[in-house]
Amino acid sequence: MCGIAGWVNLVEDLSLERNILEDMSETLRNRGPDSSGEWFSPHAMLVHRRLAVVDPEGGLQPMVRTLNGKSYVITYNGELYNTDELRSALLSLGHHFHTRSDTEVLLVSYIEWGPQCVEYLNGIYAFAIWDEKEQCLFMARDRFGVKPLFYSLNGQNLIFGSEMKALLKHPMVKPVVSTQGLAEIFTLCPARTPGHGIYEKVFEVKPAHSIIFTGDGIKESCYWTLSSAPHEDSPEETIEKVSWWVKDAIKRQLVSDVPLCTFLSGGLDSSIISAVAAIAFKEEGRILDTFSIDYVDNEKHFKSSLFQPNADAPYVRLMSEAFGTHHHVFTFDTPELVEALKDAVLARDFPGMADVDSSLYLFCREIKKFATVALSGECADEVFGGYPWFHHREFFETPTFPWARLLDERLKVLSPDLSARINAHEYVRQRYEETLKQVPRLPGESALEARRREIFYLNITWFMSTLLDRKDRMSMAHGLEVRVPYCDHRLVQYVWNIPWSLKMYDNREKGLLRKALEDTLPHEILWRKKSPYPKTHNPSYTQAVKERMLDILSDSNSRILPLIDRKTLLELMDRPAELGRPWFGQLMAFPQLLAWLIQVETWLTEYKVQIQ
Repeated sequence: MCGIAGWVNLVEDLSLERNILEDMSETLRNRGPDSSGEWFSPHAMLVHRRLAVVDPEGGLQPMVRTLNGKSYVITYNGELYNTDELRSALLSLGHHFHTRSDTEVLLVSYIEWGPQCVEYLNGIYAFAIWDEKEQCLFMARDRFGVKPLFYSLNGQNLIFGSEMKALLKHPMVKPVVSTQGLAEIFTLCPARTPGHGIYEKVFEVKPAHSIIFTGDGIKESCYWTLSSAPHEDSPEETIEKVSWWVKDAIKRQLVSDVPLCTFLSGGLDSSIISAVAAIAFKEEGRILDTFSIDYVDNEKHFKSSLFQPNADAPYVRLMSEAFGTHHHVFTFDTPELVEALKDAVLARDFPGMADVDSSLYLFCREIKKFATVALSGECADEVFGGYPWFHHREFFETPTFPWARLLDERLKVLSPDLSARINAHEYVRQRYEETLKQVPRLPGESALEARRREIFYLNITWFMSTLLDRKDRMSMAHGLEVRVPYCDHRLVQYVWNIPWSLKMYDNREKGLLRKALEDTLPHEILWRKKSPYPKTHNPSYTQAVKERMLDILSDSNSRILPLIDRKTLLELMDRPAELGRPWFGQLMAFPQLLAWLIQVETWLTEYKVQIQ
């Protein structure tokens, strides 16, 4: 994985502005610690920061290829999992290759197929290709937005980068936030409306979209969507195909010229990945490294709940012993989690998921000491229906984003002026209804099944994107590439149309996935109740974020003060049980609300946010 950035102006000569691109490149050093590259022409400048994973010598970027007198330049962040198939197809069409890298395969794919090349890709990617003769920039992002790509359009200038911090190094991009940006932060965050960049004149290339920038302006296209159709396979055929798709996706993603490992929480999703990977490694005479996270005194303070029914440690040990992995456990304490709240904001460029972010930030930091590539179990819950809001009517029937239905809980702490300005309920309602209009409907479905399809679509396009954004930013802050096999678009498309009764095989959440992999996992793991990403249950964490929040409230220079209701927040800090239920996802309750507000203060201060 890598970091990319660039600046295109089709009218003015950019030759004297190289230092700006160098500054932008420097902000992406963590994404690409192995090498850097630059390419300049009068009207386009591209930079690249490389994390070498495949063909370290041959994949240097920006990469230039010339055919029939036309030059094409690519800067690319990603990994293609069908590189060999694409290379074979392109060889048969008369093309030649100089490296083993997927970068060259992607660039030649564009030379052959133009903007339609994205339809052939299986992988995670964000890239830009400059056509020197046509004076045209093409940008695209993978189908589910695993890899980030932001841009700003300012007059004749198109400025882009993997992360917001790169854009903000350009003098034309200012950290200005208007009413809509405030609404995004204070009603939807840590989620973001697809395509929204928070700052004025800043956008995000949407998942499964491409952009062409020419003298005629900018043109955006959607190149892939989920499609709804009757599911015609028998239960037996469905189980067999799901098993094949899952295993194929995992095996494809084991390709690497650098050390590769897996996350292992002891839950179903990561255990499947670790099992398939461990078996593949064993066939090659290798031992798989697996990694899990824990917290000081968690075994003492853990309490079972709807959202976290049991602890992970016993299941992690069972998996590691069953598959002979070399397992590593990293244990973090409260002070580390609190200090890393700031690091997580600087990595994500926005307030995020509080200690859920900071713990992952610390986890990835430690894993990077052993490996450069990791496989993780994100997206299985969104694809197969694992979350509580797929199953409990109180979530399922609420006409809003089910992971954030307790909007009033977070609005309690906002100042009256901010609440009136952002019109929170109306803003969320609009975003929710806009998304429902995009759902690929299946004529003839019952009202119940149609609602299930809505819930799945909301999860895939919103909640899954939030978790993918979190995983990319926390891992790439340390130059760790994390792959997500359950995001294979072939698998997602197939499962999309499978009836709920079959997804709920044996009347269990993700029952179909369990049944499909029953030949792979121990019974105890296979039928374990769903448990989310592990968080700290140590009461010292709540106390620590309360103290940090009190420091912020007592400092008259704190940027967040005009945006919150200080009196109400202090009252809630004395009665934390009032916000005991998660206000976002499964893990973010009152301690995380305080930690999130701390992150908001960090963001406002460190990014010198200008509220308009």
